[in-house]
Amino acid sequence: MRRPLLGAAGLLVVMALLEALPRAGLVDGRFLPPFGTTARALGAQLATGGFWTVLGQTARGWALGLALAMVAGVVAGMVIGSVPVLRAATASTIEFLRPIPSVALIPLVVLVYGSRPESALVLVVYAAFWQVLIQVLYGAADVDPVVRDTARSYRFSRWGTLRTVVWPTVLPYAATGFRLAAAVALILEITAELVIGVPGLGHAIGVAQSSGAVAETYALVIVVGLIGVVVNLSARAVERRVLRWHTSVRRDL
Repeated sequence: MRRPLLGAAGLLVVMALLEALPRAGLVDGRFLPPFGTTARALGAQLATGGFWTVLGQTARGWALGLALAMVAGVVAGMVIGSVPVLRAATASTIEFLRPIPSVALIPLVVLVYGSRPESALVLVVYAAFWQVLIQVLYGAADVDPVVRDTARSYRFSRWGTLRTVVWPTVLPYAATGFRLAAAVALILEITAELVIGVPGLGHAIGVAQSSGAVAETYALVIVVGLIGVVVNLSARAVERRVLRWHTSVRRDL
């Protein structure tokens, strides 16, 4: 219980500072209202149907983009990683495309899709895809060659080799890719909503900021932060559940 208690204590200290600094005049309350004011604004937001609508839009875009990125990343990584010639042929292309920031694609997706949800979907899938693909490629390269040769000696089919030899090795890497991609997908979903105007929490933050509703802006930012915490904890829980047979997870248990 020590770590949760320390985390709660740290959170209380931050809340106390956010309350005290504006009231003491050390920070201009017009730009950083007291935490109590932000909390009341958050409560008011939770009581409106519009808040839950934009929250659902953000969650839907995040989940769809993450699912597509996971499927595409795992399939592409397994195929490329299992064929040495294909991996060598695509290595330079992957290393060229992977460092390109997703936000650099914003002008292109705006030109093609405007401010529709498809714009955010493209950015989310592009950013999360590389997190999964690279991890799966690492996992495919980590397969023990002795085990692979043994499967070949026993005349395993290609599908049987992938299912019983490659996939158990790749799965821990894919789980790590899922955890990383979940956070990246949320970041890009909020960014697309804030910059492009795709409906969702990010767009609501932009509207609140432009209208001068400072407390509401901070309240929505807190909501985004809480969603990030939930996403991270959920991804770790899924990772531990999927890898409960793995030595790393059993050692932690």
